[in-house]
Amino acid sequence: MLYNLIVILGPNASGKTRMAARLAKDLGSEIISADSRQVYRGMDIGTGKDLSDYIVDGIRIPYHLIDVVDPDHEFSVYEFQRRFLECFSEISARKKVPILAGGTGLYIESVLRRFRMLPVPEDPGLRRKLEGLDMAGLSRRLLELIPGIHNTTDLGDRERVIRAIEIAGYTLDHPDEEFAMPAIRPLTFGINRDRKALRLRITERLKKRLDEGMIEEVRRLHDAGLPWEALERFGLEYRYVSRYLRKQISREEMFRTLEIRIHQFAKRQDTWFRGMERRGIDIIWIGGDDYEALRAKVRALAGF
Repeated sequence: MLYNLIVILGPNASGKTRMAARLAKDLGSEIISADSRQVYRGMDIGTGKDLSDYIVDGIRIPYHLIDVVDPDHEFSVYEFQRRFLECFSEISARKKVPILAGGTGLYIESVLRRFRMLPVPEDPGLRRKLEGLDMAGLSRRLLELIPGIHNTTDLGDRERVIRAIEIAGYTLDHPDEEFAMPAIRPLTFGINRDRKALRLRITERLKKRLDEGMIEEVRRLHDAGLPWEALERFGLEYRYVSRYLRKQISREEMFRTLEIRIHQFAKRQDTWFRGMERRGIDIIWIGGDDYEALRAKVRALAGF
């Protein structure tokens, strides 16, 4: 078989999950999620799981790597890569072509470019040395370790950058540890929308999430024992809703800041994907609502 994996990527609110689910239904396939936050149980509205998207024409599409760990678990690129390989092998053994769908560029690229990921322990000495660096300094340190591989736009906060430096340094210091990955032959599609249309979709989705109870979800997570500091690290929605709940900002300020920050994040996601193309990954871009074009390309290029 020429291709043994279909990848559908795109920024927030681009419609990639719905497109992937429709394709999975037509191919009788299963979806592996590539989202760094949807792995967490109980974090549903703020992470945009939209599980209804996985029901197509009354058929529930099997999905993987959603709701697999609790919020107090530190989920890493290493763990994603290992869990992806398990899912990939299991789905392939069922004579299906898996569909990898998501917006976390680092996760997707770790598979497509076969990053050599290792289980890396925390290094207290290194962390003490990094304490005095600002974000620009941390970014430079990371890019010195692995130029051209990691793009810090996908690392959401200081802790993630420090962890990436830790992983990169450990990998360089342990060149002989075993690493094995099956041959992956991807057919990769990107979901593309006009910038103005995407901004409108992001704003409408934010309003919908708030109406569905995103604030209550964050309050419930905190009441269940997740500290405010931890919620800050789970992404924009949890960061600014938690600040609103602590009365640090008004509801209007929370909404407007989230709207701006999510728009900016979607732009950084797109920058990452374009960078993947420069790093040698072929991406076929499809209009956000043009499922027939996607289906035709899969049929023409892969024969199924």
